[in-house]
Amino acid sequence: MSVHTFDEITVESLRAANGKKWVEFGSATGAWIAEMDFGTAPAVQSTLRRAVETGEGLGYLPTRSRAALQSAFSGFVDARFGWQVAPADVRPIVDVLSGLQAAVRLTSRPGSPVILPTPAYMPFLTLPGALDREVIQVPLQRENGRYVYDLDALDAAFAAGGHLLVLCNPHNPVGRVLERSELQAISEVVERHGGRVFADEIHAPLTYPGHRHVPYATISPAAAAHTFTAMSGSKAFNLPGLKCAQLVLSSDADRETWSRLGGPYEDQASTLGALAATAAYAEGGAWLDGVLDYLDGNRQTLTELAAEHLPSAVTTELEGTYLAWLDLTTTGLEDPARFFREHADVAATAGSLCGEAGQGFLRFNIALPRPLLVEAITRMGAALAGR
Repeated sequence: MSVHTFDEITVESLRAANGKKWVEFGSATGAWIAEMDFGTAPAVQSTLRRAVETGEGLGYLPTRSRAALQSAFSGFVDARFGWQVAPADVRPIVDVLSGLQAAVRLTSRPGSPVILPTPAYMPFLTLPGALDREVIQVPLQRENGRYVYDLDALDAAFAAGGHLLVLCNPHNPVGRVLERSELQAISEVVERHGGRVFADEIHAPLTYPGHRHVPYATISPAAAAHTFTAMSGSKAFNLPGLKCAQLVLSSDADRETWSRLGGPYEDQASTLGALAATAAYAEGGAWLDGVLDYLDGNRQTLTELAAEHLPSAVTTELEGTYLAWLDLTTTGLEDPARFFREHADVAATAGSLCGEAGQGFLRFNIALPRPLLVEAITRMGAALAGR
């Protein structure tokens, strides 16, 4: 049996690259921050080399490069999701968090709380406070092993004064890929209250067999009118350090607002990031498909390993993303992340950082070379068994 190229990536090479994922916690296996260990698409690599050698990527983002990014993004989302987006509606921003700042400041009712389904991506819990907004946490419910929205609780959050819903799909950290009927039901609650939606779809290209991403703004004209959508190549193509995401406008009102007030957000986007994203969207599809196939293998490996080595943990099946969500509430561990870092030398993310609903859980990044994934879960099982 042939060995996959990703299987040959070593801990030594990962540490030598000085990535935060592998150097922040000393000798610990890096399974915390949302980066992959597989490099990026060859087209992106060659584009970045050329941009640095010629100096093209070292200045401010020129109109021509911006237009190329807009066109490449439009082609990518049409091919992958059947979403037809006018290139002019694709606006470069620095990252998804910048998009959330824009959504809060430009689209939400002044002073209104932000509604956040939890468990959630950690900065979504803290960023609103920096913008003088409270957060209303709306815990997801589990039905037949899948996380779903609590529509009654969502309705109550809007009734309590919330105005902007942060909708993460595919969901970080529980790995759900919401179906069209679910999105439709959510949109009806939003519309009933005159609310707004910030759709974080950064993991959209990372879905597994049997699941397909549906952009929230495509649900209906009403959904398009109340939505700001943020996407990026940073997760699917492993470009988080290059700082160029895309905000998609889908209403005339938001287009007018953005034309007046969006400039400061666009000016922060990285030129190298824009060039890399353009290459990824236009030429990186085959590489992405190969990564998805490998991640699917890791997803299945995790399920098998957890059953053998972590029998007291409950693993939610990943439908999308490479961030597994491990329920360790029955183990009695007060802080699973700290325990495994100290006793198994594995660094993962504490579920408690993802909101009250994450207490006793662990977010575990499976975008590792498979031998390192096997080693990490085996060590975690041994640590748990030896308590």
